[in-house]
Amino acid sequence: MAEYIDVDQAIGMDGLRVVLTPAVPGPWTEAARGILHVKRIPYIRVRQELGGANLPLREWTRQTTAPVFIHNDERPRSLWNDQLYLAERLQPDPPLIPRAIDERALMFGLANELCGENGLGWARRLMILHGTLTNPRADGDAQGFARFMGAKYGYAPELAEAAPRRVAEILNALDRQLAAQRARGSRYLIGDRLSALDIYWAAFAALIHPLPDALCPMSPGFRRMYECADPTVKAAGSPQLLAHRDFIYHEHLQLPLDM
Repeated sequence: MAEYIDVDQAIGMDGLRVVLTPAVPGPWTEAARGILHVKRIPYIRVRQELGGANLPLREWTRQTTAPVFIHNDERPRSLWNDQLYLAERLQPDPPLIPRAIDERALMFGLANELCGENGLGWARRLMILHGTLTNPRADGDAQGFARFMGAKYGYAPELAEAAPRRVAEILNALDRQLAAQRARGSRYLIGDRLSALDIYWAAFAALIHPLPDALCPMSPGFRRMYECADPTVKAAGSPQLLAHRDFIYHEHLQLPLDM
């Protein structure tokens, strides 16, 4: 397992410190790690406690989630797009944001459908919470954690029940984009080279069908939660999309995942 330091140790340091959740392949976290890996940006890993109070983290960053980027004495960056812009500034090469405005707008639009509020990650999280909260056989700890996360992210049964259609809509849009790109001879989702969108999709695909345990070790409980059995979502999670996830990981990202 990768080495982490506590928040109290990290506060007085310089350089880039990245708050992460150890041993959990959360898609926002893995996307952030992937961007830093591609750009070869060195950073210090700072421990976030999954489901914990994280009071020192709240005091430092005014929130308790991961990932968070803190560079020198600049403001903490807890939003995916802020983190991407910081990485681009710290290491412009290779660029992960297209220079052409039409490609840039398309990339950020599709990335928001994955990473943003009400996007694929958000909707899958609601589905996972719904499965626990409506399961009378779920143990007390699981129910308590699901209620905690549900209160944090606006869980409501009607939103969770609508989430599979939302996820499928996003998957279908990505599949059409990938098919159009392949028709013009590109192996990437935007333009003719790797962009942040490819990395975001590779990371968020774990919420549809995770990489095998040899490449992405995780607890059996997390693997059961991440593997999506919903028929609407499974029908939209095309082999082409999952093959693209595999291509991006094997060609550009770190395997096995170093959590």
